[in-house]
Amino acid sequence: MDVQSIDNLKAAIREIPDWPKKGILFYDVTTLLKQPRCFGDTIDALIEPYKGKQVDLVLGMEARGFIFAPTVAYALKAGFVPVRKPGKLPAAKFRAEYQLEYGTDCLEVHQDAIQPGQRVLIVDDLIATGGTALAVAGMAEKMGAQVLGLAFVVELTFLNGRDKLTKYDVHSILKY
Repeated sequence: MDVQSIDNLKAAIREIPDWPKKGILFYDVTTLLKQPRCFGDTIDALIEPYKGKQVDLVLGMEARGFIFAPTVAYALKAGFVPVRKPGKLPAAKFRAEYQLEYGTDCLEVHQDAIQPGQRVLIVDDLIATGGTALAVAGMAEKMGAQVLGLAFVVELTFLNGRDKLTKYDVHSILKY
């Protein structure tokens, strides 16, 4: 993606200071999503490194990962697996707790969502400290998946989240 396209996408994202708590600058992608060209360019940039890599499943984390991951899955002709917050999945599930840049959280995935040997791509809107992505990648690997990569719209480079994910291919479009 060229510099002008990256600048256009960055300009489409609203920055909200002190949310969800004081000292955090929140990058609101909803303003990017409502612009058809920006949304399309974002999906194209997310899938580019994974074209032709035989992705079986795309995993997306609640909540904003649910926006990007199914669209990426469709573009790559793969299935979509939702990774949910606790209490949202009805069948047997695996759970992983992880650290956020401002606290802790946990996510769950159905135990039958991934079959051993499947090739998965993990997609989310943002990588900050890397805890969420690491937890999801760990769950996928415990289920026998091969993690092909982790793709993000936004990377907060100053939080060094990529450092936790050195064993994975990490792809991000916009770096702050």
